[in-house]
Parts: sequence; C-alpha cells; structure tokens
Amino acid sequence: MRCLPVFIALLLLSTTAHAAEPVRVGSPNGVIQVTVALDAQGQPTYAVQNGGTEVLRPSRLGLTLATADLSRGLQLDKAGKVETVTDSYVLSTDKRAQCRYRANRRVIRFRGGSGPRLSVIFQVSNDGVAFQYLLEGSGPQVERLTAEHTSFRLPAGAQGWLHPQAKAQTGWANTQPSYEEYYQQGIAAGTASPLGEGWSFPALFRAGNNWLLLTEAGLGRTYCGSHLAHQSPEGEYTVAFPQPAERTTATAPILPESTLPWRTPWRVIVVGSTLAPIVESTLTTDLSAPAQTPVSVAGPGKASWSWVLLGDNNTTYEVQRRFIEYAARMGWRYCLVDALWDKQIGYDKMAELAQYARSKSVELLVWYNSNGSWNQAPQTPANNILFEAERRRQEFARIRKMGIAGVKIDFFGGDGQSFMNYYHDLLTDATAAGLLVNFHGTTIPRGWNRTFPNLMTVEAVRGFEFLTFDQANTDQEPTHCAVLPFTRNAVGPMDFTPMCFSEIPGKQRRTSNAFELALSVLFQSGIQHYAETDEGMARQPAFVQDFVKNLPPRWADVRFLEGFPGQYAVLARQSPNGSWYVAGINATDQPKTIRVDLRKLGGKGGTLILDGATNRSFDTRAVTEQVVSLTLPAWGGFVVQPR
Repeated sequence: MRCLPVFIALLLLSTTAHAAEPVRVGSPNGVIQVTVALDAQGQPTYAVQNGGTEVLRPSRLGLTLATADLSRGLQLDKAGKVETVTDSYVLSTDKRAQCRYRANRRVIRFRGGSGPRLSVIFQVSNDGVAFQYLLEGSGPQVERLTAEHTSFRLPAGAQGWLHPQAKAQTGWANTQPSYEEYYQQGIAAGTASPLGEGWSFPALFRAGNNWLLLTEAGLGRTYCGSHLAHQSPEGEYTVAFPQPAERTTATAPILPESTLPWRTPWRVIVVGSTLAPIVESTLTTDLSAPAQTPVSVAGPGKASWSWVLLGDNNTTYEVQRRFIEYAARMGWRYCLVDALWDKQIGYDKMAELAQYARSKSVELLVWYNSNGSWNQAPQTPANNILFEAERRRQEFARIRKMGIAGVKIDFFGGDGQSFMNYYHDLLTDATAAGLLVNFHGTTIPRGWNRTFPNLMTVEAVRGFEFLTFDQANTDQEPTHCAVLPFTRNAVGPMDFTPMCFSEIPGKQRRTSNAFELALSVLFQSGIQHYAETDEGMARQPAFVQDFVKNLPPRWADVRFLEGFPGQYAVLARQSPNGSWYVAGINATDQPKTIRVDLRKLGGKGGTLILDGATNRSFDTRAVTEQVVSLTLPAWGGFVVQPR
C-alpha cells in the first residue's frame, strides 16, 4: 500500500508532462509550422517556422482582464483536432477579385486562473499564420481588457520596415494619429520608435531569407485598433493599445470591452521566402467577416480631383464643372469635390453639378470633416454633422437625393474602441443610404472592405498631397513609393492619389513622368483619384493619355515580379478581361537594370512606355520579346500595356 502514493504522484506527473507537450499545426502544404507551448510559469507561447527555418522565436500569448490574469499560471486543457477551413468570395475593391482561402485550424483551450476560460484559435494557410483569442461565457456583465500580451519575437539580425505611430492630438489642427509618417527602412529589429508611441501595423520584417508582414484583421465593434509597442527588447514586439486621447468623447471607451463570449481581432503574420506572398496575400480580407447587408451602390473606378494641385480656393462651381468634363473625356467614372463645397458651392448648386455630371456619365463624390471634438480642422462640412447619428442619417439621405454617389470623410482621431464603433456606424449608415465611402486622415484598413463592399478606399498613408507642402516631402517621394507596395498597400486599398506629370508650384519634383505613370498601376485603390489636372493631362503624348484612359476600373489579380522595399518595385496587375499590365519604378539615384519575364504572365508582349530623353518626356515601343531587359534611369519608371 505504501507504493500507492508514489504511483499516484508518478501518474500525476506523467499527466502534467503530457498536457504540457507542444501543440502543432501546419499549413496545408506543410511548409509553415506553428508550435504552441507553455513555459515554466504557465505562460502560453507560440513559434513559427517556414520551410524548417525559425521566423518567429517563442513569442507570448495571453490577455489580462480587469478581473483576471489570463497570461500566466495556465495549463493546457484541450487541443482540438486539426480542421480544414475553406472560403471563397468576390471583391471589387482590392488586389484580387476571386479570393480563395484554405487553412488548417486548431483551437487550443487553456485552464487556470480566475475569470473566463481562454482559448486561442490558430489558422495556418500557405501564405501565413493567423490567431485570435476566444473568451468563453455568457451574461450581461461587461468584461474589460487592460492588456494583450501577444508578442512577435524576431530572430537575431532581423530588419524592419516600420511606420512610427504618431502621438495623439499632435500635428496640424490636432489631426494625429493618421498613419501619415515615413517608414523607417531596413532598421535593426528592436529599435525603439522615434516618436515614442510604437510602430503601426502593417509592419514588414526580413529575417534571414524570409519575409514577414504583421497586421490585424476582422476588427469589429468590441475591440480597439492596436499597434506595436515603443520598446521591443531583443527584437520582441508586443501589441500595444491606443493612447488615452484616442477617443470620440471624454467618456468614450479606449480599451476593449465586451460581454461574453468575446472574440478578439485576428493577429496576422504573412510569411514568405520571397516578397511574393507579402504583395499577393489576401489574408486581411480572408479573415474578415463577409458582407451581411446587400449593397446597392456604384462600384470601383477612376476619379478626377482638383484639390491636390489647385487647393481649397478652387472648390468652386466653375472649376468642378471643368473637372467633371475632364473625367468624362478620360472615361473616368467619378469626380471628387473636396472640402468647403458647402460654403463655396452650396447644396443647391451641388445638386446642379450632380445632374450635369450624370449627363456626362460621371458621378460626384463629396468631402466631409469627421470631427466631433477631436480635431480643430476648419474645413467644412463639419460641426458634428456626421458624428451625431440622426444628423448623419439625414445628411446621407439628403445628398443621395441630390445625386451624390459617395463621401470622403477626413480627420479621424485615433484607434480607441469608440472610434472603431464610429467607423462601423458610418459604413452601416452609408450602406443604407447607398453611398460609397473613402476614409481619409484615418486608421489602416483591416478587411472592412469585405464586410462593407461600399468602402472603396482608405488613405492611412503619407500621400501625394504632402509633396505639395514642402521640398523635404518631395525629395522622399521615390523611396517612399517603393516601400508602399510591400507595406501599406499590401493590406488593403490605398488612396495615395498618384500620378502627377505637372510641376508642383514652388517644388522640384524628383520623379520622372514615367515613374508617375507607373504609379497608376503599381498602387491599388477601389477608387483611384489622380493628382494630375485636366491641363497637365492635355500636355502629355496621345499614347500616354490613351494608356490612362484604357486602364481598367478595377483589378482581377496581382503578381510580384521583382523588387526590394525602398529601392525598386515591379508588379503586374490583371484586368478583368485576363490581360496583364506591368509597372515598375526605380527609387534609387542611380540607373538600374531589371529583367521583366513576361512568360510568367503568358508571354504575349504589349506596348512599353518608359522615360524619354528627359525625365519629363516619354518614349514608347512595341514589346515582342518574352524577357525584357530595361535600364531605368534614377527615379524613373515604365509600364507595359497589354495588346
């Protein structure tokens, strides 16, 4: 009988050891592997390998609630079976029209501590890893998160292409954070952020021969937007919540709070041994909720826009009528009428403009200030006209009756949970009114354009308008543009407002005109607003004007061909009829020779447009060879138009 206690102790030890064994889940092709384990303190961790190479060292998992710590002292309760998840859907506003998602899913349930039961749901696809937390339970009690302990621990020697998170309530008219900083390029992982507030999603890293893009998706009403923390010792980046000022009102929630059950947004890690998965992955929308409400709105297209080169003073009836005619000549679907239209044109005359636009087969988009109390921007329409729910619905109904097709809403105030709810309120009411939406001065897209198909595009980038502000911005355009296909534009439509052939008043533009033309293909947006004016376009060769006229209103697919963040980028985009457009830019100050292998795209050739004798001229020739060798001048570019 004396042996019985020893036997029981050994049995318990064996059971505990078995429970602590790592749990694994791999991608359908077996290349990406995730290992989940518990350390000696009961802290759950996960690690990621790609092709047998570690791309994330053991990184932390867990949450802290106001009422419970679910980050340590845990035990593995149950690891569910590996299940296959499949999905297919159609998008008109992103990099791919026909999207297909396949992943292996495994739910890992933990026990220990007080409070709700914690599970972590992993889904591993051939292009990356995603996971979210599930807090089980029910009832009216509201739980509040005080910290998310998720971390991403990069291998030694990793480099990052990272966007500094801005300090809230700073910048012009208190309009930060609006995701409009320059990326720090190729910096050592673990570098502290220069503004003291951490790093924004998406965050691009190179770890040895592998690339990772970190972001989040599936963000609903029950969470705040998040980013990476200021300090990342030894290359371990943790998830950080918004600053105290990032709320819509003084009492609105910043940190996540919800009743149970509660699912957090997905943490997304796009993984590849080349940059192709970074550019081509659709994980951000794959992991977001499908549309729940039928949407009856106009679709994607191109737009004329006077503001960026002509400014506030030209938001007048006469100038906007001219830009409607410009859009009609170019075959573009839209004309955007920017800030101050309510003061300088007025509602009655805007209704006349909308009627005139329709007679030209053009539709109007109009600008609004988002502000309640969070910014001091004077541009109108403003003064809570959109923030107050009933006024917003009345305004949306009014402009829709006038014939307006969509709204551009600007100057948001942060990523607190109350702002996430405001975004959802705007999208929900715009859907009901039949209006398209463009968010500016805003947070990054997180798959919302799948959930709300009327969301055409999102700024969240230091766009072309900054080039008009000072020479320092103009000087950085080439390298900035060459990092965006691998970072910001990789996670959703981006309203950079590209393509300017004219000189910028008082500035010296560094890029060539062929570089600018390439941006019309290189950058993706549901509605692509072009910076060039009607007069500037008229000065370009007929073959350039024809190229822009013939660009499709949306893209069916994308391929990464060549490139390196901040140095050069060559992408191909497929039109709905199956033909491929190719565009490339050289962001360096020296000539660069590249090879474009058209065999990857069917090898059908086309028409090449590239730099001419000067950086303000063009040249063109037919492409008959299947592999094209091009030497791009400093800050130059090219496009290949299909036959």
